[in-house]
Amino acid sequence: MTHRGVFVTGTDTGVGKTVVACQLVRQLRARGIETAVIKPIETGVGVDGPADAIALREAAGDRDPIEDVCPQQFELPVAPSVAAASAGRRVDRSAIRSAYERVCGGSDFVVAEGAGGLLVPIDEQFDMLDLALELSLPALLVARAALGTINHTRLSLEVAEQRGLDVVGVVISHADGVLSAADAANLGALRSLLGDRLLGEIPPRGHTGAKQPEAGGSSPGSPIDLDALLRRTDDLRASG
Repeated sequence: MTHRGVFVTGTDTGVGKTVVACQLVRQLRARGIETAVIKPIETGVGVDGPADAIALREAAGDRDPIEDVCPQQFELPVAPSVAAASAGRRVDRSAIRSAYERVCGGSDFVVAEGAGGLLVPIDEQFDMLDLALELSLPALLVARAALGTINHTRLSLEVAEQRGLDVVGVVISHADGVLSAADAANLGALRSLLGDRLLGEIPPRGHTGAKQPEAGGSSPGSPIDLDALLRRTDDLRASG
């Protein structure tokens, strides 16, 4: 069974996927859309539990047990395949699928958050891109607002296209803080390159007065363009 939703992935680790995913969940719920969340795999889990999954669960109104929101948890803060091997385990994909079906029950939309980027390995023959395809979810790509972002974003979009993963759009995350003039100019080039694929920008924490970009119809500090995102997910479901 396919579910209406998106798979939030990033151009790199630490780009702000969880911040973007939580922002999206809050906007969906404000619209009255019952939203489920799942972080299928989280590494770097300490004594306080899976921090990303906990944040997602809180954004969703604590609607599902944390064991379902994050069915695969590992202590070592590395790629899932490496973290699992260090713990003498393998990632249990059937457990992910079962948890996914449970959290989706009774929901109108699901926001799944990957670990790292699309090509991060889950095991020897399966990566995050494969997981998005297995869950039948299009990707929402989070790009870092820093030097290198043009290359990383283009590479992520290209590999998704090559392997048949639909991408509903890109959100730029200012996770590294306020940009230098050079980095801001570089980011302007990315905005132009993305055009209407740019669905929004998440500003640095505590920052409000950012300049509006012309492309994408959104600015740092404005919400994700939820109408465009929902329209594209619905169009993909209708065509699939």
